[in-house]
Amino acid sequence: MIEFPKPTVEQFFTSYNIGSISATPDGEKVFFSTNLNGKVNIWAMDTNDRFPYLFAEKNESTNFVQHDPNGRFVLAGYDHDGDENYQIYAIAPEGGIPQPLITGQPDEKYYFAKLSKDGTRIYYNTSKDNEQYLNSCVYDLETGEHEIIHEGEESATFISDVSPDEKSAAYIKLLANTYALGIVQRNGEMHHITPEKEKVHTVFNICFVSNDEVWFDTNYDSEYAYLAKYNLTEKKFTKVMDFGEESITDIEFNQDTSKLYIVTEKGVVDHLYHYNLKSHTSEQIPTPFDNIGAIVPVSNGEVFILGGSANEPFNIWRYTASRFLKLTKNQVLGVTAEQMVDPETITYQSFDGLEIEALLFRAKERNRNGYTIFWPHGGPQAAERKFYRAMFQMLLNRGYNIFCPNFRGSTGYGASFVKLVEQDWGEGPRLDNVEAIKWLFGQGIASEETLFLVGGSYGGYMALLLHGRHPEYFKAVVDIFGVSDLFSFYDTVPEHWKPIMERWVGDPVRDKEKFERDTPTTYLDSMTKPMLVIQGAKDPRVVKSESDQIVEKLRGEGRTVEYLVLEDEGHGFSKKSNEIKVYKTMLGFLQKHQ
Repeated sequence: MIEFPKPTVEQFFTSYNIGSISATPDGEKVFFSTNLNGKVNIWAMDTNDRFPYLFAEKNESTNFVQHDPNGRFVLAGYDHDGDENYQIYAIAPEGGIPQPLITGQPDEKYYFAKLSKDGTRIYYNTSKDNEQYLNSCVYDLETGEHEIIHEGEESATFISDVSPDEKSAAYIKLLANTYALGIVQRNGEMHHITPEKEKVHTVFNICFVSNDEVWFDTNYDSEYAYLAKYNLTEKKFTKVMDFGEESITDIEFNQDTSKLYIVTEKGVVDHLYHYNLKSHTSEQIPTPFDNIGAIVPVSNGEVFILGGSANEPFNIWRYTASRFLKLTKNQVLGVTAEQMVDPETITYQSFDGLEIEALLFRAKERNRNGYTIFWPHGGPQAAERKFYRAMFQMLLNRGYNIFCPNFRGSTGYGASFVKLVEQDWGEGPRLDNVEAIKWLFGQGIASEETLFLVGGSYGGYMALLLHGRHPEYFKAVVDIFGVSDLFSFYDTVPEHWKPIMERWVGDPVRDKEKFERDTPTTYLDSMTKPMLVIQGAKDPRVVKSESDQIVEKLRGEGRTVEYLVLEDEGHGFSKKSNEIKVYKTMLGFLQKHQ
């Protein structure tokens, strides 16, 4: 019989990323951002033919795509080499080269919020003239005039929705990741849509269901975000329904069918529901995937959903008449879902008795090399969930187990759990990770001689901190754009992040001793294990100097540190060639230190 070799590293990266999606009102065409041809561009697909074609080429990351309901244009937001300074471009209805529409200086940000129902007005937020708090504006396509409708103050403020008559606008005022207020501006009056703005809680996904009423999710007086509404005339807040130990993460309203489509998270998986405003009934929609990236309802009653799982990349699905149809066929070249690894969900107790959930990916027996990768996730107020990571499946195919703890501060486990990382970046979460390592050792899954440490962003910070404080647990360490110094990180984040930093990380003056204790560079003397550092030169969140300084300081101590810088990337790897380069370098590093 013919014998075929093990899949190459490159094969696992033949799947593509799908980001934003949009659709025509009749559901006959979808538009989506993807790196299908190696760089991020806008592609389109006729939903009956289901063959994607290049629609707009700019070769830059995209943060939204929006089709004009009257078919005259498509809007998209682009940055430059990952700098996240997104600006708004217009694309002709037949496609082509995106043209600047709402743009400014290279360091200015223009975030799309809403397109009016007739497609003549664009609502957006901008850093222009208000870098920290952002201004909310409307651009009239017919007159060419821009108007400021709200000036942000105290903290960054974003438009969430605009009423059908466009006389009211709803805003999210982001005081922290765990403290976000909902405000509706109507006739000069500002309505706080939850009872007490001083009480720490969140409001997200505000939708106007009429000129007089908004529906939204909030965790006001609750551990989990539930469905609520606010009536502007009566000035009345009402809790509509909760979903038990599930938190709402997304709500999309279909005006034509009077249905809300709701996504909730519970630990490592998502669930989908619809709520009928006419009958006031709700129903869960069973899905053929574990994670939902986007939902787009259209006028004909169909819903387009970006869905995926740990062993299957995100695809665009059409939901209609209680049936799901997969429109795209995003898959790994020559590797089936059955050949990949679906993780186990396990729990363990931390140092103080707190229960922690984690994902354990076990390499298939025929591939196992005896080594395990410990992966603290980024965020930190995020979570490792059942979505596809090409890096994971490639490493599993090469024989590595992967362990991913959702330590304190992770989302999906209630509001109190998420808040546990605030002003405590390096103590509680670090000890949760240490207990996870002890659990791995106790289960015989890994040992001090077989455990690698790999993390990105906050996970990179945690990798550096664990390396400095617990080097005896690891063979080698990979840091991907991780924070190396809390003092310098505090000063170099994007301007509109700065108002939330005190609640999120702490105050570098008041909390000087804690910052020093939780800063990785404090522990240079014990960072003795081989290390690879990876950084995007245009990263605006964790700037390149964070990686430069840890590399320079360790090399100054005589340590050998490999350093890979991507000049045309930011906080991630959008270009396929860079993605492959990064993970081939990482694999080579791990194999060298086995």
